[in-house]
Amino acid sequence: MSATLYPRAVVSSGWCFLAAMIIAYGFANLLQSVAAARTTVHHSFDPGLLLRLAGHRTYLLGLGCQVGGFVLAFLARRDLPLFLVQASMAAGLGVTAFLGVLLLRWRLPRAEVVLLVLLVVGITGLVLSARPAPSRQLGTAGLVTLAAAFGAIAVLGFFAVRLHGAPGSVALGSLAGLAFSAAAVAARPLASTDSAEEFLGDPLLYLLVAHSVIGQLLLGLAMQRGSTTAAVAAMDAAGAVPAAIIGLLLLGDQIWPGREWLATAGFLVTLAAVLGLTRYAEPQHQHAGTGWREQVVVSVGRSSSALPGRVSAQAASIGVRQRATRS
Repeated sequence: MSATLYPRAVVSSGWCFLAAMIIAYGFANLLQSVAAARTTVHHSFDPGLLLRLAGHRTYLLGLGCQVGGFVLAFLARRDLPLFLVQASMAAGLGVTAFLGVLLLRWRLPRAEVVLLVLLVVGITGLVLSARPAPSRQLGTAGLVTLAAAFGAIAVLGFFAVRLHGAPGSVALGSLAGLAFSAAAVAARPLASTDSAEEFLGDPLLYLLVAHSVIGQLLLGLAMQRGSTTAAVAAMDAAGAVPAAIIGLLLLGDQIWPGREWLATAGFLVTLAAVLGLTRYAEPQHQHAGTGWREQVVVSVGRSSSALPGRVSAQAASIGVRQRATRS
């Protein structure tokens, strides 16, 4: 079925899924970083970190937001190109930074603010150039490559976990990005399956799950080492490029005729902004020193009423637990 025969409602829903995905990932980054900062730092490639993080309701709420973002991204990939969906995940950084400033009183350097603005500009160019189209299927070679990539990422993660501080955040975040990029490549053709039986029997589903789990572990380790922005920016940068190339070459991703320059410029600006964030981002959870816990209590107490439903209740509980920890 060609892209021109797609119902207008389907094409429009992809953009809605994309916007909701950005918001969900913004909340997920913030909540998971708070939980990771309150968990004992791991210096080994230990999957037990996920179990320890699961003991924090803050992390579970953040994980719920990430799962929601994952589902929304999966639905968006049904007819939107990978270079757009993957790059747009970086826009969640803007949401994270806004929430961090509003709720936790993060102090963003001027360079970081400028880079976040450039990020929005780059993604806007991608949105204007992306042409919705269904995906082509991956062959046996593609399945074998995704399986091999899983093993390679796991081995590299085993050694990268020994790095500390910003280098550790960037290295582990980059590996998480590669894992999530492989999951995205698996998700694009998987989203086009026509039945539940075909969906559950497709090997891509299990490769998607495997890459997502290891990516989640690597991201948790990266966030423990300092800057949330650096970890997520490295993840987004490493995840965007391979997915974009594979999508355009193998999966049938399309650009509107005459807008190739806009797609190229938008992607390069987005990538440059994300890479810049890995250089200039500061460790938010350590920035305020001993006063960080008090700032969490005050800022969340002031702002929790602005958050809807369970997010508001969870934000209030963060403040209570931080106060108890301090005293």
